[in-house]
Amino acid sequence: MKTYSKKAFTLVELMLVVVIIGILVAMVVPRLAGRSEQAKAAAAKADIESSIALGLDMFELDNGSYPDSLDALLAKPSSGADNWHGPYLKKKPVDPWGRGYMYKRPGIHNSDYDLYSLGPDGSESADDIVNWSNDAKQAK
Repeated sequence: MKTYSKKAFTLVELMLVVVIIGILVAMVVPRLAGRSEQAKAAAAKADIESSIALGLDMFELDNGSYPDSLDALLAKPSSGADNWHGPYLKKKPVDPWGRGYMYKRPGIHNSDYDLYSLGPDGSESADDIVNWSNDAKQAK
């Protein structure tokens, strides 16, 4: 008679592995949970300080003044942009929370323009991402 030796994990061994994985997940997930909002804020800041600002600066260089709206960076305005060499942006800029960036010309905080995102709450508050200093924003 032949005897077969089966090698397999016991239920206790499998439960131990599940418990260890659970402990590791419980330690890692809380550290990563708050990072998504930080990443969104960093992306909005990068948009404001680089890509959108670059498009605005290129428009101003070609036309002698900043546009009245961000839409002017996408398609030639019907008047007032004789040297338009755009489009200066590929698509209408949307912040990481799915809302359009706010643009005011002339700016209240900057002489040229104010460019900002309303942040995660969607209303003007301390969590806005702006192209002026936070000290100036708090004085608003």
